[in-house]
Amino acid sequence: MAAHDKLNMTMLCDFYELTMIQGYFANGYADRITYFDLFFRRCPDDAGYAIAAGLEQIVEYIQDLHFSAEDIEYLRGRKMFSEAFLEYLANFKFTGDIWAVPEGTPIFPREPILTVRAPAAQAQLIETFLLLSVNHQSLIATKANRVVRAADGRTVLEFGSRRAQGSTAAILGARAAYIGGCHGTACTISDQLFGVTAGGTMAHAWVQMFDSEYEAFKAYTQMYPNNATLLVDTYDTLRSGVPNAIRVFNEVLKPMGITKCGIRLDSGDLTYLTRQARKMLDEAGWTQCKITVSNSLDEYIIRDVLRQGAQIDAFGVGERLITARSEPIFGGVYKLAAVEEPDGTIVPKIKISENVGKITNPHYKKLYRFYGKDTGKAIADYLTVYDEEVDDSQDITIFDPDATWKTKRVYNYTAKELQVPVFRGGELVYKLPSLDEIRDYCAEQVDALWDEIKRFDNPQTYYVDLSQKLWDIKFDLLKRNGK
Repeated sequence: MAAHDKLNMTMLCDFYELTMIQGYFANGYADRITYFDLFFRRCPDDAGYAIAAGLEQIVEYIQDLHFSAEDIEYLRGRKMFSEAFLEYLANFKFTGDIWAVPEGTPIFPREPILTVRAPAAQAQLIETFLLLSVNHQSLIATKANRVVRAADGRTVLEFGSRRAQGSTAAILGARAAYIGGCHGTACTISDQLFGVTAGGTMAHAWVQMFDSEYEAFKAYTQMYPNNATLLVDTYDTLRSGVPNAIRVFNEVLKPMGITKCGIRLDSGDLTYLTRQARKMLDEAGWTQCKITVSNSLDEYIIRDVLRQGAQIDAFGVGERLITARSEPIFGGVYKLAAVEEPDGTIVPKIKISENVGKITNPHYKKLYRFYGKDTGKAIADYLTVYDEEVDDSQDITIFDPDATWKTKRVYNYTAKELQVPVFRGGELVYKLPSLDEIRDYCAEQVDALWDEIKRFDNPQTYYVDLSQKLWDIKFDLLKRNGK
């Protein structure tokens, strides 16, 4: 089956999800209510925070969750699924609840990005798609946010489609990059689908196609006088490219009264070349001409060339953004946190490991973020049991769950519950925001982080603390299991 639009994403699951849910079905557990948390353990690039993304695609997936007749027939052919189970799958749909932090929210290790309350078979089956959606788009949104911050207010465009790992990675990667703060993309279909503004001008092939660089520039500028950005490094940036661009701007744009134009460099010493190009353009009277650069950029290169005095107005960032090349794995996981007894009692569950970082936080939980009323800045995140309420009119003492003797008194603060209800009883109850709203929200929430958290190197640790009640439950479970 080659056509992507014919695929049923319900079948995009690890095969063991199917073997497990048949086991649940056979042993009477399929309809037992469970609670699963989706979280991650470490920020990519050892950053101070990550950016949540991918929820909109999860919503679309949950709404279309079903097994088609073709899917059932395929599973029947595997000779390991009972007819009773296949009949159960024929009527399969999601009937549970989902809570999630909104897309664009800065997130931190070991806190639930998304919580699922659903019958065991349903909660188990959706694991793979939930993880791939959050892992991929959160990774790209996080990388994009770093790149955008390095650009320090200058335009950043996502240029990575041709280097993405497949078509979906290109399309949704552009969406995630926009959430992270990029201003647009080179990916046309992402504009068509999501409204991520697509743009671009020419490749080196355009310049080579003509008998001369001057003719190539002139033909393009005559066709697109209001969007004339000329690629000046095909032959020689300073001896040929910039002089020919100036000549064409003078001949074509000046008589039309157009002062908006640009040049782009895709190679060479960007600091030196842009400084020289800026000087040449200004001396020729083209002070409003914008300089865009590309060529395997990332946040560190951008930061360094700007520190060295590069004269750059916009960055086109490709392979190192769309693949998050420095660390291309987000590492989100999906773990059982609790089960619900028939009488409604919620029983906490914990995963224990010799690797302390892999020990989970049990129970059905709430996630709060504390903001200083005087600064508007985020102070810490706080995990509680589901039936606890935080009264932010009262001071509260929080402690580091990994070093409980480290405490902090929090006062004059506002407590905001971060997760919002997305599905209730299988029905969508969340109004999906527009992509521009998500992007604006992301910028606002990143601005609410202290600069120390946002350092590229050795950022200050932002604490995700546990309430005393949750800590006691976790410690009791550890003791009961001999840890």
